Amino acid sequence: MSNASKNRLMPLLQSAGIPALAIVFMGFFGYYAVAGPNGLLRYREYSRAYAKREAEFAQLDKRRAALRNQVALLDPKRGANPDMVDELVRKELNVAHPDEIIVPLN
Repeated sequence: MSNASKNRLMPLLQSAGIPALAIVFMGFFGYYAVAGPNGLLRYREYSRAYAKREAEFAQLDKRRAALRNQVALLDPKRGANPDMVDELVRKELNVAHPDEIIVPLN
């Protein structure tokens, strides 16, 4: 390159280089905001997954409440519920009196 062409090219690069670089960066971040892994196009997918997890958590909360109630009924400090203890022992040991009729609830 000759000095004359360098002299004409440098001011052009100085005046257009920074805005061009800024446009490239804005394009990259704009694309990432729309089509990236956390972009707007993925929002619907995240919403569905969130709703599914909320339903699972609601079921787990119900199950936890039932287990908490069962633990409270078996708590020896408050006097274990005899019916609950009897039911649990019979279920775990698979025993019954000969004159009893077992009706499964499930």
